[in-house]
Amino acid sequence: MTNLHDDAALMLRIGRGDAAAYRSVADQHLEAIMKYAQRLLRSPSEAEDVAQETFLRLWTDAASWTPEARVSAWLHRIAHNLCMDRLRKMREPLTDAVEQAPSADRPGQLFARKQLAEQVDQVLHALPERQRAAITLVHYQGMTNPEAALVLGVGVEAVESLLSRARRTLRRELAGIETQERGSAP
Repeated sequence: MTNLHDDAALMLRIGRGDAAAYRSVADQHLEAIMKYAQRLLRSPSEAEDVAQETFLRLWTDAASWTPEARVSAWLHRIAHNLCMDRLRKMREPLTDAVEQAPSADRPGQLFARKQLAEQVDQVLHALPERQRAAITLVHYQGMTNPEAALVLGVGVEAVESLLSRARRTLRRELAGIETQERGSAP
């Protein structure tokens, strides 16, 4: 994780056309941006397109970055806006790519973990867009509430409210799934 001073130096260099500084920032943040976009869009190819556009904007708009937040939050804001634009254009859900669990687990554990991941992912994607984005930013991307607020363009209190409602829905829906599974067991 970089600090604002390091970010400022790198962004100044990128703004001047320094390809090495660009590669450094891109290498550091590409995976997180891809994961964020994929969680919101549920499509690896759409997520890749968003990541490419995000990093194109890093190159072209680095000079407009201001050190009020980390570069990570700035890039997530760009990716978030691109994802929201795409989601508005899409009306049908896309196929989902579930993250793979480590292969060192025993087969039974691997199956159970994959099944749980799929259930969590289904419930997560049923949340309203803003709740899903808040949960993804804070719990999957590791952002603080103020950083998530900056990305979402809302106040910290709004992020906390979104998180609270999303967590409540996730708990309720996942408890319902668990109850259904116990009821259907032989």
